[in-house]
Amino acid sequence: MPFDEDSFKIKYNNVVPAKGSILISEPFLIDSYFQRAVVFLAEHSTEGSMGFVLNKNLDISLSELIKDLTVKQHIPVFLGGPVNVDTLFFLHNLPFIPQSHPISDTLFLNGDFDFLKDYINAGGEIDGKIKFFFGYSGWNQNQLTEELKENAWLVGSIPEIDTLQTNTVKVWEKALASLGEKYKKWTKFPKDPSLN
Repeated sequence: MPFDEDSFKIKYNNVVPAKGSILISEPFLIDSYFQRAVVFLAEHSTEGSMGFVLNKNLDISLSELIKDLTVKQHIPVFLGGPVNVDTLFFLHNLPFIPQSHPISDTLFLNGDFDFLKDYINAGGEIDGKIKFFFGYSGWNQNQLTEELKENAWLVGSIPEIDTLQTNTVKVWEKALASLGEKYKKWTKFPKDPSLN
């Protein structure tokens, strides 16, 4: 059966991106940052957009980066995108962290990092509560709109609890499946269709 590449092209789904929505990349995108990526939009306005790739796990633990953490558990760090890759960001659902920037009523970006370190060192719950990223994904004014018109992304949604999950093996597949049968079948194909 011949490979029908057109059946694997994004058709803009007319969903307008907003703070808290996700961007899902098409299956054969060749890009180290965005191949089979799910990007959570932490900011979206006429001025531009900012988000974090949820499913690009780095082979490093937070305690390897932050030497004054005393916890022994592995705290994963993710590659949030190609902008400011030398800067650590964090999403969380801990409203008591001072200077947190609200994304929604229950989800926040960054905050007082010294306070957060004390919370972690004191044994505060991390799993499902905090997710760390190096770098972020950014779009200038109208850039994301143009990429959507060019069918570079699908816009979808994800439960906020899934945003903070660190087991991200099937995040791209689940995000696609939530958009219907056409996109669900994408999950069955390898990254390189010539290998099929």
